[in-house]
Amino acid sequence: MRLVKINLTILFGVSLCLMALSAGALPAAAQQPGPEKRIALVIGNGAYAKGQLATAANDAGLIAQTLQAAGFDVVGARDLDADTLRKSFRDFIHKAQSADDNTVAMVYLAGYGLQLAGENYFIPVDANIASDVDIPTEGLRLSDYTRQLAATPVKASIVVLDAARQQPFITSGPAIAGGLALVDPDNKMLIAFNAAPGTIAPAETGSYGIYAQSLAEMIRTGGLPLPEVFDRLRLRVNEATKGAQVPWDAQKIQTAFTFFERAPDAPAPQASVEQTAALRARPIRDLSVQEAYTAALERDSLQGYEDFLAAYPNDPLARRVRAIVAARREALTWRRTYRADSPEAYWSYLRRYPNGAHAPDARRRLAMLSSPPDPPATFAMIEYDVPPPPPDEVVYVERPVLLFSDPEFGFVPPPPPPVYILPPPPPDFVDLAPPYAPVGVFILPRPVFVPIPVYVQPPAIVVPPPNNIIYQNIHNTTVINTVINRPVVTPAAPAGPAGPAGPAAPTAVAAPVITPSLPPAALQRASLIQQGKAPVPGAPMGPGGRGPGNAPANGPAATVTPTALPNAPGRPGPGGVGLMAPTTSNPLPVPGRGGPPVPVNPAHPPTPAVAAPAPGQAGRPATTATMPPAREPAAGVQANRTPGGLPAPAVRPAERADRPVPPTVSPRGPEARPRIEPPVPSRVERRAPPQMARPSPPPQMARPSPPPQMARPSPPPQMTRPSPPPQMARPSPPPQMARPSPPPQMARPSPPPQMARPSPPPMAMARPPGPPPMARPAGPPPQAPGKKCPPNVPHC
Repeated sequence: MRLVKINLTILFGVSLCLMALSAGALPAAAQQPGPEKRIALVIGNGAYAKGQLATAANDAGLIAQTLQAAGFDVVGARDLDADTLRKSFRDFIHKAQSADDNTVAMVYLAGYGLQLAGENYFIPVDANIASDVDIPTEGLRLSDYTRQLAATPVKASIVVLDAARQQPFITSGPAIAGGLALVDPDNKMLIAFNAAPGTIAPAETGSYGIYAQSLAEMIRTGGLPLPEVFDRLRLRVNEATKGAQVPWDAQKIQTAFTFFERAPDAPAPQASVEQTAALRARPIRDLSVQEAYTAALERDSLQGYEDFLAAYPNDPLARRVRAIVAARREALTWRRTYRADSPEAYWSYLRRYPNGAHAPDARRRLAMLSSPPDPPATFAMIEYDVPPPPPDEVVYVERPVLLFSDPEFGFVPPPPPPVYILPPPPPDFVDLAPPYAPVGVFILPRPVFVPIPVYVQPPAIVVPPPNNIIYQNIHNTTVINTVINRPVVTPAAPAGPAGPAGPAAPTAVAAPVITPSLPPAALQRASLIQQGKAPVPGAPMGPGGRGPGNAPANGPAATVTPTALPNAPGRPGPGGVGLMAPTTSNPLPVPGRGGPPVPVNPAHPPTPAVAAPAPGQAGRPATTATMPPAREPAAGVQANRTPGGLPAPAVRPAERADRPVPPTVSPRGPEARPRIEPPVPSRVERRAPPQMARPSPPPQMARPSPPPQMARPSPPPQMTRPSPPPQMARPSPPPQMARPSPPPQMARPSPPPQMARPSPPPMAMARPPGPPPMARPAGPPPQAPGKKCPPNVPHC
């Protein structure tokens, strides 16, 4: 019995061990990452009727290309109207809903963003905003889409709003707070702004915005976790703008994610991981001023900035940090107020910030809640997570727009971050070449792709996106130079005045495997625009390819196409900057109206014709001259039109529209008879009508006629000379008689036998005394049948 108990005990113990081992093996298997899919939506709106943005579309193209290299399946578009923008968001949300739990979704929006009553709105290009009441109806409330995205089964979602800018829409009436409103990210989500809540970024002047260019640089840096990407992004943008711009982000992503990885044999990074960790762990008061400012900016928390002010209250950098603290404190106070959404909350905010940036919002909400704007004598103030602002912060928050580069503040430039925290940018990212101009409506500009170092590559678990040349060749310099960075041009069929001898204007075709695919809603909208059933969204271009906001066109037109745009400032172009001013309502051509066809889906691309790189131009686009758009003929003019499929006749340079051009002289007179008017009957024409009608076509004889003096002769010379009947019916036959006088000219148009019978010498002699008899109004008396000379000529 004891032996049986021992065996049972041993068996039970072995079973427990096996269960423990299996339980431990399950989490290890579960931790093995599965195949990771990556999807992205990239929108760049810049063609606003009020205040065009110079770099919004270019920034979207740069981020889209960078995400393509990182393995994202990108759909992107530019200058979307409200309806197309909403449908594009809807389609992307549906795409994320159908994805699995190993999918990472990213949204990048460049354009104008407005905040109203605690909500952020992204503005489409056709928005008509004149007051605060127009914002909810004309803009897209972003929280509606971020909540839907957070409800999808994706592993992580990243939402980047490059939209905190000086708004040009509302210039009178109740004011709105500047910049974007501070928000709380949902679970498994990161939200990033190009400027801190309540602040705006300075205007961009280059080919790309500082924020987008720095974001692309940090994404391409291998081995950076997602939070560190945006921490370094904040330091880079603040350094590049001399402190004028402080990006912001907040995230609740628990899973690990990296855009690119570094190979094990990669060179050691310039940034020291140990020194960076030590800087983050040490208190700010134990750091030098330069390191303390970098540490506070990297942590980007209200506590970190207040620690800097406590450690260095009299340093010149303290004024700049105090402005950052003022903006963050007011944004946190308003966020707590809006979440409470009660009269007591709005009265509490007005008690703290009676002239704050959100004071108009508080009064709007009080009116909507049917509460008086002024609080009662006693009311219960809500509790805030931050203390009230000190008096020295009031100057920064009592203005609707806070710009850290405002010269009124007199801030000193911040010091650059230490190299061991933020290495300098790669040389090829210091000055990026402008992108190729887009070739159709909604299509994003295509940047010049810079090869990624060979030791940086996407994680092995990433599922390759469909039909993506960039992802497959991020290190292949030959493919990058000959395919990705070369314009794709296919010759078009001859049309218009250009005939078989004239060169056909080539039409640029967007390479579908290089540029991101358009959203389905944008494709449908482009089809309606081609059919003339929908207008082109966007603002009209002004002189020099610049819009009302003095926004330059997006980059050089590297393809020889009549639909390309002028160059960006500082780049060589066809005859200088701004030679073309498109007259459509969009900076780009409309498909089917002198421009390219409707963009095709990259899932079914046409075969692009790839040209070899020019010698010495490896890695750079081969920019060629841009042809101006051909003018369409006026309505009703059919002279220069050619039936479809047939080449147009060649046009001689000497021909002019204001001067009649005779046709080619033909030796056969009867071919020109259909253009001859009915003749006036006479006796001469009964003598030899068939022979007299052959000398030459009337139009060719009328060409050398003298204008005024030869148009006055009367019919006598015409009746006496053996000329065709049509010449007598016209007031200009005397020039026709003068044509035979030069022997070479008479021998060229007609055969000698035909011209010898009318006896041209008498007609040549009749020309000198021609004016006196020509002045006679009446014809001569009838002549004898045998007499051939005119009455006033002595002999023939």
